[in-house]
Amino acid sequence: MAGPRPVLVVDDDEALRQTLAEQLAHDGEFAATEAGTTAEALAHLSAEDARFDAIVLDIGLPDGDGRDLCAKLRKQGLRMPILMLTGADGEQDIIRGLDSGANDYIAKPFRVSELMARLRAQLRVFDNSEDAVFSVGPYTFRPSAKLLLDAARNRKIRLTEKEAAILKYLYRANGRPVGRQILLNEVWGYNSAVTTHTLETHIYRLRQKIEPDPGNARLLVTEGGGYRLDPTAGRAQAA
Repeated sequence: MAGPRPVLVVDDDEALRQTLAEQLAHDGEFAATEAGTTAEALAHLSAEDARFDAIVLDIGLPDGDGRDLCAKLRKQGLRMPILMLTGADGEQDIIRGLDSGANDYIAKPFRVSELMARLRAQLRVFDNSEDAVFSVGPYTFRPSAKLLLDAARNRKIRLTEKEAAILKYLYRANGRPVGRQILLNEVWGYNSAVTTHTLETHIYRLRQKIEPDPGNARLLVTEGGGYRLDPTAGRAQAA
């Protein structure tokens, strides 16, 4: 299965923040990183190899307004879903939050189940939007466009629908190997007419496109009876 999706939870209420983090991680669907201030949030976001699929952001922070932080992140080009937490549900507060770039808001007090449902909904929209962009080795991966961009070599690699789906699912596994049958079911569905040979053929063609030396794969490797994507492999050579 795909790995837990990393979420940054920014709230100065430590008890609420910890509860949210625990609930998000409860079923293994999400993995939460906590921040209690704007400064801590920016430090997490600017860390080397930082990856967050979504941000849960409180408006009232001790060192700034969450809406200002949201606007700053949008100006920096960050496009992941941002869900605002607010103690006020007045129309002007809602409008200002959405105008700052937030995708949705939820007023305190709230049910964690509702927050998670809204988070899932925003992630579904994001995953199929033009804004969804992932770093895979030396490439920038745009799943919706079925495209890999290699900026260092000024090269575009076109992918088939299945190749893009394979890359996307392996990326979601967060560096863990995914069994052949699991990957086959996720990409092709439970279709008895499709065999692991079909998957192996697509993996072979994908390696021909993305690996500098397809016979010595470093980015898309065979491991544990399946395949693993190493999203950091090959970055140095693209520098």
